[in-house]
Amino acid sequence: MKLWKRTVNVRVGLLYLLPSIILFGLFVFYPMAKTIYLSFFLTNQNGLPVYFNGLENYTFIFSSDEFRNSMKATLLFVVYTVPVSVLIALIMAILANEKLKGVGFYRTIFSSTMGISVAASAVVWLFLFHPSVGAFNNILKTVDLPAVQWLLDPDWALLSVSLTTIWMNIGFNFLVILGGLQNIDESLYESATIDGAGYFTKLRRITIPLLSPTLFFIITISLINAFQSFGQIDILTKGGPIQSTNLVVYSIYKEAFVNYQFGTASAQAIVLFGVVLIVTILQFKFGERKVHYQ
Repeated sequence: MKLWKRTVNVRVGLLYLLPSIILFGLFVFYPMAKTIYLSFFLTNQNGLPVYFNGLENYTFIFSSDEFRNSMKATLLFVVYTVPVSVLIALIMAILANEKLKGVGFYRTIFSSTMGISVAASAVVWLFLFHPSVGAFNNILKTVDLPAVQWLLDPDWALLSVSLTTIWMNIGFNFLVILGGLQNIDESLYESATIDGAGYFTKLRRITIPLLSPTLFFIITISLINAFQSFGQIDILTKGGPIQSTNLVVYSIYKEAFVNYQFGTASAQAIVLFGVVLIVTILQFKFGERKVHYQ
């Protein structure tokens, strides 16, 4: 009876958490456990396990040239998209944080990509990349440069998809960074101005250090999202040409819902989870050292 009374707060807290626990269990923990389970089995076309084969699915994917190429393409995609999107968003946010006439209009324009779905954005960029009537090749023609097969050339396809992804991510990154900038105390800039500090000195000594928690958050989220990119790949290239844009998530999709090999698809998903987990841990271990909390 005494134990029952002492744990009343714990039981009430768990009761409030119960809806979230149920939702996480149904949509996060159960699918993850089922994926781990299936990664050790051969499955039929319905995704039901029929034969336990241990680590053979993992052995198969690590010996597969297709999976290794998809991992390489994914890592290149992350390198292409994350630094550029964060840097552009940072520059735009710094400009939009200035007290200029009409700055609200530019803030709206800079953040407008948040209101466009991945599918709609990809379709727009599909027309821009069109080899004959696309805007990009028309611009090249006006300056007497040869047309580029943006989505049909293996040397350009991943860069083209990366450019699309950068544009899609800038709006969210910009808005978060702008919020971080507006939380910096103006008195710090006033004191620095009195001490004779110039614009770039204040940017280097005040803005970037105090913005580091926001940048840390944005970089971490951008890394995770880049590893999970799917929609623009499916619409723009479907993993081609010659698998140059076959990112791991798209490879998982094809293996499961085109080839009906749910066991190897689950093994790929677990490997991707491990890579994202390691990258996130490294980001927290080394990246957080440079974060200056107020």
